Amino acid sequence: MKRRPGLGDLGWVVVVTAGAYGLSVAFELHEHYARWLGRYEHWQLDELPLVLAVLAGCLAWYAFRRRREALAELRRRVQAEAHVGDLLEHNRELAQRLIALQESERRALARELHDEFGQRCSAIRAETAWLRRCAVDDREGMLAAARRADNAAHDLYQLVRDLLRRLRPADLDALGLVAALQAQCESWEERTGVSCAFHHDVLPASLGESVDIAVYRTVQEGLTNVMRHAGASLVRVRLDRPSASELCLTVQDDGDGMDPKAATRGLGLLGARERAAALGGSLEVDGRLGSGVRLTLRIPLPAIVEAPPLQEAA
Repeated sequence: MKRRPGLGDLGWVVVVTAGAYGLSVAFELHEHYARWLGRYEHWQLDELPLVLAVLAGCLAWYAFRRRREALAELRRRVQAEAHVGDLLEHNRELAQRLIALQESERRALARELHDEFGQRCSAIRAETAWLRRCAVDDREGMLAAARRADNAAHDLYQLVRDLLRRLRPADLDALGLVAALQAQCESWEERTGVSCAFHHDVLPASLGESVDIAVYRTVQEGLTNVMRHAGASLVRVRLDRPSASELCLTVQDDGDGMDPKAATRGLGLLGARERAAALGGSLEVDGRLGSGVRLTLRIPLPAIVEAPPLQEAA
């Protein structure tokens, strides 16, 4: 059986105390001590034993208090170190996920530039070569080639716009946050065929670049998740100020919902959470099977002025 810590020391305390008692009884130490102190009665030295006993008790109480405080401080330090370890692990995971996301985006852009962009450019070159070879009197052939070249150029322009939108939401610079969100919802509705209703309160003219990007990217991620997983027929996006000190964004769908226990943290939501945390806010995802999913971003308004702008990933 494992011996409890400290029992050996406690045993020695009992043995020494019993030994001191035995010696005191055998040699009548108290009587000798009392006779010796009697010679100094005018100095009241006979009161010293009680005073020393009280001092010993107070020192024992003081040591007990200090020990309890030391143990409490030790527990706090252990908890703080564990929390720091969790934060370091979370930051390491975040860094790895963001690096993986960055590389994935770069591969996708490189693939689209190589495949789609290259094909469109080749198509335009083929049509212009056909135009050069056409006879002057072959008007129909020239017009058909011109139409095909025009369509290829239009597709190329759309491709470039989509790529630029993924790299940087240009609508924010040109239109502002509210108009950019409205355009984003309308464009998403056209692509997916799912109704997307956007509502907003009267907001300040400028919320700051960091807040604009965080809100825009959160809506983008929410709509992307709805398109991929929800099977929804309606999405509601709302941007308002529930109080003078808070900005609130909600993205609510009526789709299949999700199982909270089985939900995993995707790269997009992880980045959105970090954007919210950088602004002193929070991002919450609520949903149940069959009841849709609600994405809620909350940002304190003081952070709009104080937070530094976030850098867009390449």
